[in-house]
Amino acid sequence: MTLVQQKTFDYFWKFAHPVSGLAPERTITPDTVTIGGSGFGVMAILVGIERKFITREEGLDRLLKIVNFLLKADHYHGIWPHWMHGATGKTVPFSRRDDGGDIVESAFMWQGLLCVRQYFDREAPKERELRDKIGWMWSETEWNWYTQGGQDVLYWHWSPNQGWAMNHQVRGYNECLIAYVLAASSPTYPISPKAYHQGWAVNTHFYNGKDYYGIKLPLGFPYGGPLFFAHYSFLGLDPRGLKDQYADYWEQNRNHTLINRQYCIDNPKKFKGYGPECWGLTASDNHEFYNAHSPTNDLGVITPTAALSSFPYTPEYSMQAMRHFYDKLGDRLWGEYGFYDAFNETTNWFDYQYLAIDQGPIVVMIENYRSGLLWRLFMSCPEVKTGLKRLGFSSPAL
Repeated sequence: MTLVQQKTFDYFWKFAHPVSGLAPERTITPDTVTIGGSGFGVMAILVGIERKFITREEGLDRLLKIVNFLLKADHYHGIWPHWMHGATGKTVPFSRRDDGGDIVESAFMWQGLLCVRQYFDREAPKERELRDKIGWMWSETEWNWYTQGGQDVLYWHWSPNQGWAMNHQVRGYNECLIAYVLAASSPTYPISPKAYHQGWAVNTHFYNGKDYYGIKLPLGFPYGGPLFFAHYSFLGLDPRGLKDQYADYWEQNRNHTLINRQYCIDNPKKFKGYGPECWGLTASDNHEFYNAHSPTNDLGVITPTAALSSFPYTPEYSMQAMRHFYDKLGDRLWGEYGFYDAFNETTNWFDYQYLAIDQGPIVVMIENYRSGLLWRLFMSCPEVKTGLKRLGFSSPAL
């Protein structure tokens, strides 16, 4: 576990952009950094300090570099773009119309930065500076702007060039829960709880309630969708005992993981390699390009982050997968920054790249399984406690 954490952490430490300290989107785009993946990366840096991969001082210096860069980087009512130039902080359009703020990617960054603020709690001048700068940016992030004039739903994108042209409402159930939690937690620009109940929780694939392989799935797509739904919002948001009127989120995430694994064991399409030790369908590279793999969109591609980031939910099964990936697939799957992004044994395709947004959750969720570090930090934020209560959540952390 420590070896996998350390090698994967190196993506965010050794491969980070030299100017900004942020994480490149993937290994072949060293100059384009990603806000969401870098949010996972700042959490990985805290793991690196705790596991003694780096010193507290080294981690502090890197995080100050990142925060100082983010203070000056392009933002749109306080919300960063999906991608930016690692040296200048200028927006790199994600698509022709997506050239402004991305509230979901920014939520992944804020999940990490609030953990950083809680971690560096000493009175040393540099630690106070880091906390203060995170606090200033946090208070200036206009979450409610992204309700497009006070509607009861969040919108994913806004840009000064395109306005609301993307017109993409953030509705559940998927990876975006954290955006609503943070938007309700803002001390200065919060959304109304109605946005959560009438925006997020109202959708054709919000409720599920069906059984798959005898396992009940409270929310989401048939079979649960790609496994990153159980990871991205829950790197900081602690699902243990987390409940609202819609679901018990520990049950949701554990059962989603078990269904995904059971589908791979069942292997209805008879892909090579699938089984009890080789499972995990989620969004990743594949033999064609990139896709959001799931039981209803199965192309024969196993993605290591799917099983490894599920350690808190299925520790024995995740360990079986980790051993299989390392012992049986070896150098075809293991490289400088840990496990490569994905593989397809049916087509004999093994990726040679790493993606920030897939590597980060491996480091963080293994740590949450081992020590609960990021869960403890995020849930200790007074604003997060307030936001969760406003939305009607209960949790042992509240």
